[in-house]
Amino acid sequence: DFLCISLVNGFIQLRYNLGDKTVILQTFQKVHANGNTWHSLKAGRAGNEGYLDLDGINITQKASPGMNALDAHTDFFVGGVSSLSLVNSMAVENEPTGFTGCIREIVINNKELKLTVTDPNGGANVGDCDGTVCGYAVCKNNGTCQVENSGFSCSCPQEWVGSTCEQSIHCSQNRCGSQALCIPQPTSASYVCVCALGWSGKYCDSKIRFFIAKFIGNSYIKYTDPYYGKRDLQYSRISLNFTTSQTEGLIVWMGKGEDEDNDFLAIGLANGTLKVVINLGERISVPLIHSKYSTCCDEKWHFVTVVQNQTCIKVYLDEELILFEDIDPQRKYTALNYGGICYFGGFEIGREVSIVTAGLFQKEFVGKIKDVVLFQDSKKIQLMTGEGYNVYDGNYGN
Repeated sequence: DFLCISLVNGFIQLRYNLGDKTVILQTFQKVHANGNTWHSLKAGRAGNEGYLDLDGINITQKASPGMNALDAHTDFFVGGVSSLSLVNSMAVENEPTGFTGCIREIVINNKELKLTVTDPNGGANVGDCDGTVCGYAVCKNNGTCQVENSGFSCSCPQEWVGSTCEQSIHCSQNRCGSQALCIPQPTSASYVCVCALGWSGKYCDSKIRFFIAKFIGNSYIKYTDPYYGKRDLQYSRISLNFTTSQTEGLIVWMGKGEDEDNDFLAIGLANGTLKVVINLGERISVPLIHSKYSTCCDEKWHFVTVVQNQTCIKVYLDEELILFEDIDPQRKYTALNYGGICYFGGFEIGREVSIVTAGLFQKEFVGKIKDVVLFQDSKKIQLMTGEGYNVYDGNYGN
């Protein structure tokens, strides 16, 4: 399998192969090869349907039935490869050659790559494209970079301060606790404090403990399973109690949530109904929804258990078996390789649920969660030992 973007006779070309055939997309227009014009390029695939966008002009290719997962567990190369023999003959139109020019702001699956000297795994014959210490995006928030004898300085817009214009003027004198985030509120010329897990109060200066976690919509807990290395991943189990008044929300996501090929088991609400989705590999994610139970958003406590026995999935709601399905009778993938990571209520600040879950769930969870048990453990997990923000004691108001 491969996915390759190349420059061919002045046109941008996207080629990818998911194991059955090579798909080729090419832009309508040529790039300006004058050396001083930056172009914006977006390319990728959703399943086996590809898209290519150069400076806002989009090309998509409707996919015929076939494989829909990219199995390319190799290094990610930019501008060239360590050996031309690594390039699949179908990945480029002509003989493969390295790129000559400048590249900046590479974003893969919503995560920007740091194109610095120290961050990549390796490379050769790459220099600073700008030619000065200013480079690209040294100054944040539309600040202007100026070369100085001692390095550089940033001239900041009036709303921003700091050596790289990184801090809002509304947060420059904030009283948020050391573990909190300051979120500027420009319309009211003020700020709000977002509290780290275990803290509460207007300025996040009150230490709290809880056994019932209260999520308010822009909240999350990321829990790392200390026993992951000893788990039998062909037989997974999670149970918990939840209560909510909302019809949409992600309750729990067992999995790293970094890219579309990560295994996961997810529980949430969609249209007021309990929704369970599991992916054991090759993005075969099967949503399990039971329409009879539309009473999950009644502000009462509900007990949900999901059991994975290889490819057989059982879902219990309030001690009653409501779903039982074999999601892959061929038993191609039977283990839930979730990486030991469990998210509750949502994901890190700035990572929207609808984007990370590829539309499987629409919103962060608003409500309460308690009594979480993984696998056949005799003890409930301590949510307080995770990391997160905006989670409060469910026994009390904020």
